[in-house]
Amino acid sequence: MSLYQIMYISSAQGSVTADQCAAIARAAAVRNRLADVTGLLLFNSKRFIQVLEGPRAAVESVYERIRQDDRHRGVVKLREAAIDSREFGDWGMAYDDPAQPSANLKDKVAVLLDRAGASTRAHFMGSAEMHRG
Repeated sequence: MSLYQIMYISSAQGSVTADQCAAIARAAAVRNRLADVTGLLLFNSKRFIQVLEGPRAAVESVYERIRQDDRHRGVVKLREAAIDSREFGDWGMAYDDPAQPSANLKDKVAVLLDRAGASTRAHFMGSAEMHRG
């Protein structure tokens, strides 16, 4: 089976709490597993950056659902490409709470991205650094 990957960034529409983000991630994980889509999501209560991977039609369907979701604004596709193998076998999520910022967010993201390709790593690490700025 050929695999496909889309990476996007977006801004949260309104405020999203840690509990709301966790609930969103749990619901997405269930839907995405049923569609055979995996990936990684980083959210800091202001911006989402996410990689989706799996069968092309399923990845494009999930991405389109996100684009239509009114909790996202300014959705920008950073990359899309056919891939040889999954970078993320399981759904993963890192959350940075602005009320209690993580001093080691970059380290946490680096661990989650251990198997990711160089381009994916660079986007996520840059986003983690930006969130500390």
